[in-house]
Amino acid sequence: MGAALPTLLLILAGVLVGGVWSLYRQGAPRSAVVVTALLAVLATVGGVLWLLPESGS
Repeated sequence: MGAALPTLLLILAGVLVGGVWSLYRQGAPRSAVVVTALLAVLATVGGVLWLLPESGS
């Protein structure tokens, strides 16, 4: 599986960022924009952290 999961998380983050922008442009309620933005941040952080090398013992 290797790099498949972080790649999918980063793709999801990109889709969510596009959704945030779309919601913002359409004048959606602020709560919907904020929740979607938080999900995008979580997906980005998860994808990046997954790619970081483990500290070996």
